[in-house]
Amino acid sequence: MTATSEARELAVAAAHAAADKKASDVVVLDVSDQLVITDAFVIASAPNERQVGAIVDNVEEQLRLNGHKPVRREGAREGRWVLLDYVDVVIHVQHQEERSFYGLERLWKDCPRIEVAGLAVPADGDPAEEDPADAQGAS
Repeated sequence: MTATSEARELAVAAAHAAADKKASDVVVLDVSDQLVITDAFVIASAPNERQVGAIVDNVEEQLRLNGHKPVRREGAREGRWVLLDYVDVVIHVQHQEERSFYGLERLWKDCPRIEVAGLAVPADGDPAEEDPADAQGAS
């Protein structure tokens, strides 16, 4: 079983909306073989809570323009890890520290990635393995 074409389209649209607000290391995973509750995960990160919020707001707005509303929104108050549940697609926007700590890509490493045209693939393939100090070293 693979993600439905509708789920793939929604996930790609969400990935582009996240990238439009400078989300880093945007990854789309087809989790349909591992989970019965959803088809795809979109994982993106940001260096601070304000940017996490901006990314989440843009994803919601862009998907709303296409007729989609999340059934659940979790973590927006804290702004460290926000989850948007669109049933077939679950979007995770995480602060870089949370992403490194929880390592969703490691947990779902057996799931195939869905290619998103126009988005750069992380050089090492797993941004969760980056050292947060290295990511902040340029600031």
